[in-house]
Amino acid sequence: MPQRDDSPRPEVGEALFPPPPPPPHHSLTRMGGGEPQRLDSPPPAREARGGEGSGVGGSSAAEERAVAWANADAPDIVRESLARFAGHIALVSSFGADSAVLLHMVAAVDKAAPVLFVDTLRLFPETLAYRDRLITHLRLSNVQTVGPGAEAVARHDPAATLAETDPDACCAFRKVTPLDDALSPFDAWITGRRRTQAETRADLPAAEWDGTRVKINPLAAWTDEHVATYRRAHDLPEHPLAALGFPSIGCWPCTSPVAPSENPRAGRWRGSAKTECGIHRPAAVPKGS
Repeated sequence: MPQRDDSPRPEVGEALFPPPPPPPHHSLTRMGGGEPQRLDSPPPAREARGGEGSGVGGSSAAEERAVAWANADAPDIVRESLARFAGHIALVSSFGADSAVLLHMVAAVDKAAPVLFVDTLRLFPETLAYRDRLITHLRLSNVQTVGPGAEAVARHDPAATLAETDPDACCAFRKVTPLDDALSPFDAWITGRRRTQAETRADLPAAEWDGTRVKINPLAAWTDEHVATYRRAHDLPEHPLAALGFPSIGCWPCTSPVAPSENPRAGRWRGSAKTECGIHRPAAVPKGS
């Protein structure tokens, strides 16, 4: 199993709060009821149910859903998505600052729905603790933690310095590739992206075709106020870093606090032109638009 990066990390937010202890070692596991199972490799791929133009999982299905859900409530989108793609859909969650809202919506429909979480081995320990807390709080029974294998870490980032020298390459092997592999059995996936999070997401539809499967964004039209109101209404626990100036939380080498006047994602890869990890590639323009 790959080892978590235990190298010293700088003070977070320049003494905004004391630096937390070094991240604990964390094995890749399939979380759920009973004893955790090792998940050293992605699940086997299966034959795709849909494809380009398919009513199940092609671009036409994504375009149809984008129109149908343009003014739909987020919980309704989640409920219909889980029914439409039953057994072939997963929620991808970072267990970040806003994640509890969408996880709660999914749990309200099916606590055993697959939830994919990518542990890059360079996450804040607070994020791992928050993941475990939400699993218990929401009684989620199928959270699958995936990430880079030991061989990949040794080949691409043996000194744990790639985030500083080539963040795109770091994201590619630590996050994008493991998630692509984990998504291979599914025809659709749910994300927590919102239009107000960044200019690059301003035109985000409720559903899109990512070139392989239908990608569903139930919270696309939600604002920060919507998220906060829902979290309070359902008494959902907050990520421990959210109140300390972290509205968007990724790996600790590439995440910094954000001032109230800044864009919520300004603390990600600060000082560079990078705005996305690579998981969310720009979507193709729907036909007829």
